[in-house]
Amino acid sequence: MTVAMFCMTMAFAEKENAVVENAVEMNADNVYDMSVNMRKLSVALGLTVDQIEAVETVHNTFNAEMLFAAHYNSEAERNAQVKKAVEKDIKWMNYILTKDQYRKYLVLLNATLNNRGLNK
Repeated sequence: MTVAMFCMTMAFAEKENAVVENAVEMNADNVYDMSVNMRKLSVALGLTVDQIEAVETVHNTFNAEMLFAAHYNSEAERNAQVKKAVEKDIKWMNYILTKDQYRKYLVLLNATLNNRGLNK
């Protein structure tokens, strides 16, 4: 009887650990998920029709790179990938946006990164 209880306890503990690890990974995905409502972003930045498509393409790439960064094993690797993704994003946004739009975009991006604890 004791052996059966021990085996059941161990099986439960393994399942509990898997659930906790999965929850941590899901939370990491949420933190690194940079999805935005493009309509609201377009209004906030005052984008033209041509800019909307370009910004959406660049942002989708940025979001994919951020989600990819969430799955690196070490914090140093994650931070390096986040930095690389952010640098690429702001480089392309600087090319697409006007100076005023770019300034607003940087404020929004920095606020988002700060709120998620990703701005180191």
